[in-house]
Amino acid sequence: MKEHNTAMLDRRAVVSRILRDRGDALAISSLGNPTFDLAAAGDCPRNFYLWGAMGGAVMVGLGLAQARPTNRVIVFVGDGEMMMGLGSLATVAVHAVPNLSVVVVDNEHYAETGMQPAHAGRGVDIAAVAKACGFETALLVRTEAELEAAAEDILHAPRPVLAAIKVSTAPQPTALPPRDGPYLRSRFREALLGSDAHR
Repeated sequence: MKEHNTAMLDRRAVVSRILRDRGDALAISSLGNPTFDLAAAGDCPRNFYLWGAMGGAVMVGLGLAQARPTNRVIVFVGDGEMMMGLGSLATVAVHAVPNLSVVVVDNEHYAETGMQPAHAGRGVDIAAVAKACGFETALLVRTEAELEAAAEDILHAPRPVLAAIKVSTAPQPTALPPRDGPYLRSRFREALLGSDAHR
């Protein structure tokens, strides 16, 4: 069995670093820690939090990237969410949408249900799965230097990108963004289409 996660990257710092120079990038987050981390990095109308739609974040990101080809779309997911939606990686690779990045915030545990060890901590290499699905850029990130290099691809590579970023299991304060679905939908739509967007 693989050794336990010894990564020291702080997940809040990881998400903040990736979004530091986001420009007009759109961000989607799955339930739990990715949503809290995205909100902690700065809640804004260009963030869309999926809350309970586990397994669907990458496909939502793919549809958005296809609809908004001039915006980078960054999907933040946990490793448990990504394992639930592994088939979405094949779909992204087949469509080869050039403006989509998938960031797997990987602590190798199911944080939402009690920190049980997850597949990524027991030998499953999510970046290798993405590579096998057809991602030209599929990165395993463990260090600050690797994160710096990965951030450039996540934000600017003209191809689909997956970055599996190993982070510590250290707890973080909960940062709760809005939870009202219609409100989040409307503000996101207005951010994309303007204040005159049909609601």
